Amino acid sequence: MARGPSDPCCHLWDGALRSPKEPLCFPTLAGLSPGLQSSLSPWTSAGPWRDWAEPSGTMVGLKPSEVPPTTAVKFLGAGTAACFADLFTFPLDTAKVRLQIQGENQAAHVAQSIHYRGVLGTILTMVRTEGPRSPYNGLVAGLQRQMSFASIRIGLYDSVKQFYTPKGSDHSSITTRILAGCTTGAMAVTCAQPTDVVKVRFQASVQLGARSDRKYSGTMDAYRTIAREEGVRGLWKGTLPNVTRNAIVNCGEMVTYDIIKEKLLDYHLFTDNFPCHFVSAFGAGFCATVVASPVDVVKTRYMNSPLGQYRSPLDCMLKMVAQEGPTAFYKGFTPSFLRLGSWNVVMFVTYEQLKRALMKVQMLRESPF
Repeated sequence: MARGPSDPCCHLWDGALRSPKEPLCFPTLAGLSPGLQSSLSPWTSAGPWRDWAEPSGTMVGLKPSEVPPTTAVKFLGAGTAACFADLFTFPLDTAKVRLQIQGENQAAHVAQSIHYRGVLGTILTMVRTEGPRSPYNGLVAGLQRQMSFASIRIGLYDSVKQFYTPKGSDHSSITTRILAGCTTGAMAVTCAQPTDVVKVRFQASVQLGARSDRKYSGTMDAYRTIAREEGVRGLWKGTLPNVTRNAIVNCGEMVTYDIIKEKLLDYHLFTDNFPCHFVSAFGAGFCATVVASPVDVVKTRYMNSPLGQYRSPLDCMLKMVAQEGPTAFYKGFTPSFLRLGSWNVVMFVTYEQLKRALMKVQMLRESPF
C-alpha cells in the first residue's frame, strides 16, 4: 500500500538510504496514540520496515546473503553464469574468430571469395552464405569449455586470493589479486584447452555446401579426429599462448572487477546490487579486451592452423607482423570488445545473483525450521 503525507508513519523516515548498521528514524513512538503505538511496534527498525527503508529494500535482484558463499557455490555459479553468458554472446565470438583469421595466407581456401567487414557484416555474411545456425558453430564445445574453464578461473579466484593473502591482513593487495588471477587462469586453461581447440576449429570452419571445409561431424568426433590425426598433443595445441592470453584476461576481468566494485562500495557510489555489478563488469570487459587482444589473435590463428603451418606461437606472431603489420594484433577488436564486454556484464550480473540464490537454497536446506 502506498504511503503518503497523511500516513502517520510517513514523517518518521526521511527517505535517506542507510547502511544496515545505521538506525532508522524511529527514535520513539511516544508522540502517537497508544492504539497506533501498538499497531506500529512490529514495524520498528527490528522488523520488516527496516527492509523497506534501507538500501536492501530498493535493491535490484536478490539481497546479499549474510553468510559468505561457499567455494562449491562459487564454482557451480561461475560455470552456470558463464554458460548463460555464452548463449547470448556466442555469435560475437564467432565473428571475432572469422575476422582474426581473415588475411591469413593459408586460411580456408573455400572462403577466398568471402570478405568479412565489421561485426554485424560478418554475422550477416555468415547467415547469408552458411545459414542461420552458422554463428553458433561450436556452441556445444563452447558450453563444455565454460563449465570447466569459468568454474575454475572465476569460481576459485576468491579462494586462491585468500590463500595468497598474508595472515592477519584485512585487504588483498593488487599484487596478490594479480597473482590469484594468473594462477586460476593457468589452472583453467590446463583443464579446458581441448574444448577451446575444438570450439575454435568449428567457429573457423566455413560451410559452403559442397565446398565446405568442415572436417568433423560433431563435437565428440572432433575430439577423436584431432587426437587421431595430430596426436593427443593436438588437443592441447596453443596451450602456451592460451595460458598467456587467459592469465591476462583473467587479471583484466577478475582483478579489475574486484577493484572497481570495491571502490564503488567504499566511496558509497553504489550499493551492492545490479548497477554496481553492471558498471564493474563493463569496465572489466574493456580492460581485458585492450590488454589481451594481441595474444588472443595469435592464439586463434595458431590453434586453427593446419599441421606444420607455424613452428610455434612465436613463429606465428612474427609471420603475422611481417605479412600484415602490427595492426594485425588488433584485428577483430570491435567484436572482441562487444563480445567480452557484453559477456562480462551478463556473466558477472548472473554470477552475483546465482551466488545469492544458491546460498539461500543452501541455508533453507540447513535450517531446522
